[in-house]
Amino acid sequence: MTHLAPEVVGTSGTAHSRTGTGTPDAGPVASSSTARRPWTSRRRVLAIAEGVVSLTAALGYMLLSRRIDVNPIVRLGQVSGLATLQMYAAVIGLPLLGLLLYTAHRGPDRRHRLVKRLVCAALAGLATGVIAGGVVVALHGTPHPLGGQEGDPGVLIDMANSFLHHEGMSGIYPPAFPALMALWAKIRYNGRGETGFALHDLQIFFTAVAGPMAYLAWRILLRPFWALLIAVPAAVLFLDPIRPYSHIVMIVLLPLLGYWLREMRLAGRRGTRHLVVRALVLGVTFGALFLWYSGWYIWAAPGALVAALFFFPWRQGAATARKAGIYIGVTLLSAAVVGAPLLYQMARLGSENPDRYAFLAVYADPGYVLGWVSDRSGTLTYQTWPVAGEMAGQSGFALLLLFGVGLGLGLGMRNIMVRTAAAVLAGAWLARFWFAGHMAQDKAIQLYPRTTWIIMYCLMILAVLGMMAVVDRGAGWIERTLRPRVAGAGSASDSDSGSVPAAGLARVIPQRVVRQLAAGMVCVVALFAAMGASWSVNRYMPSSDVDTMGIDAYRAHVIKQRDGSCPRFSPRENCWDIEKNDWKPGPIQDFIWCAGIVADDWPAVCGMEAPKRVRSRADIERDAEAERQARKEADRTGQDVRKK
Repeated sequence: MTHLAPEVVGTSGTAHSRTGTGTPDAGPVASSSTARRPWTSRRRVLAIAEGVVSLTAALGYMLLSRRIDVNPIVRLGQVSGLATLQMYAAVIGLPLLGLLLYTAHRGPDRRHRLVKRLVCAALAGLATGVIAGGVVVALHGTPHPLGGQEGDPGVLIDMANSFLHHEGMSGIYPPAFPALMALWAKIRYNGRGETGFALHDLQIFFTAVAGPMAYLAWRILLRPFWALLIAVPAAVLFLDPIRPYSHIVMIVLLPLLGYWLREMRLAGRRGTRHLVVRALVLGVTFGALFLWYSGWYIWAAPGALVAALFFFPWRQGAATARKAGIYIGVTLLSAAVVGAPLLYQMARLGSENPDRYAFLAVYADPGYVLGWVSDRSGTLTYQTWPVAGEMAGQSGFALLLLFGVGLGLGLGMRNIMVRTAAAVLAGAWLARFWFAGHMAQDKAIQLYPRTTWIIMYCLMILAVLGMMAVVDRGAGWIERTLRPRVAGAGSASDSDSGSVPAAGLARVIPQRVVRQLAAGMVCVVALFAAMGASWSVNRYMPSSDVDTMGIDAYRAHVIKQRDGSCPRFSPRENCWDIEKNDWKPGPIQDFIWCAGIVADDWPAVCGMEAPKRVRSRADIERDAEAERQARKEADRTGQDVRKK
């Protein structure tokens, strides 16, 4: 099963490594002279080509979407924008898929393998390029970012302003992204006051490159199809364009962790210099990701520690153990040096920053980990979300996903990434319920709902690797069991007695069929990417409803531009001024703030009376009635003007 083979890039499977996924027992790669091979078969050249193609597809599509000229405030304009995005994706993607199908049915195998690598890389870029293009459409006519100056975007803007004032880090929040905002604002927009414009640009850029980063991270472990099958659903599902940098870290961290554990496991077969270089590069990478967004390290740490103890080569002799110890030490030291600023802030201020913000995911069943609702939950409540499935509350999707996880745990345990994902899943699961169990007593949330993302990501990884194990083992079983013998082949007894078996055994599954099946599956992933990206984009289309995710794009259209005028499609005549504040730590309250709960329900949900600034049902109804009366008065005024 060459093209669906779940082999690790750069390694070869062995007879006792049926999954072919780079187990610690895998033998060394049989190298041949590269002088006799064409440049298209050289691994480094192909890796660079995949990266260039994926990034070009993502960023090129994002730039192409700037040609879409619609009014994003009006729903008909939003629909036209969504349709144009899909049309652009089809114009780019269909020729690529046609080329892939053509080479699968005709031509040499080497050409098809090259085409498939590049097409998979391009599709990974297009998947998040469409989402970035949707953000471009949603923010068309305004230089401000999603979220405007409210909520988390407002905090990031203030942090970037503080960096421009050389005030240093802002509390224990990872400093890399606000620092990059400040740098880009200084280079592109002449400094303070325009950090919001910088956030606008970086939201779009990092949304676009999320797909390529996810795909390239998984390519260090998996072949193109399997890397695409994990990277695209993960990027489309988890990507949050308001803070795209945070989920990129989660998606990239797990394959890097699996790769790091694999190298430690194989320490006895590596030279010391090789291990030190790998450890240094990975340590710097881990440290940089920690500065970029540190939250995922908390949830992955318990499982990663257990996996490291399990994979450490305890029984391979003192020399191997010493090499593995050097590898671990260099990784930790280099990561600590890079992440030192944030580690210092956490040690100094960590106990002074409890998380007391609650929203819908906090009130819902903590055992539900297959869906996410932010604090923009619309009309949903903890009584209506999550929607109960058909079997013990679990939906059909949940049962299928869990079935795939069972395949991964049952058939793919020789794969080091299966064991890594399982360990991280177990650690995050325990941490989730530990913090949730102490929430009422400690009056702190500690961001435990965010474990939903990493738990679901691990489940998706295990399910895909389970499918991979089924394909590999099933193909091997079919070939061994049903392969016909040619005339004159030796019998089983001859083979057992040491006779040389006859050569030239025919394949049960022709290589051509495998190529065609793989190409068809890539087309299905591409279709999912197009539909999923449109779903993701549609959530962020501007809406004045403060309970929907569209409010973030709407707020970007009601802030003044640099010249003091309103944005082109602003629904308001009087827009808000650009704020130029520095970051200041907010007051620490001694109770959980129950967001999204009206004052009447605070005693039942939060166990206390609501603060004075929380609205009651009567306040909401009064404001709604006032809005209806104002709308009627405006209609009457318009009718009088038309009569005159």
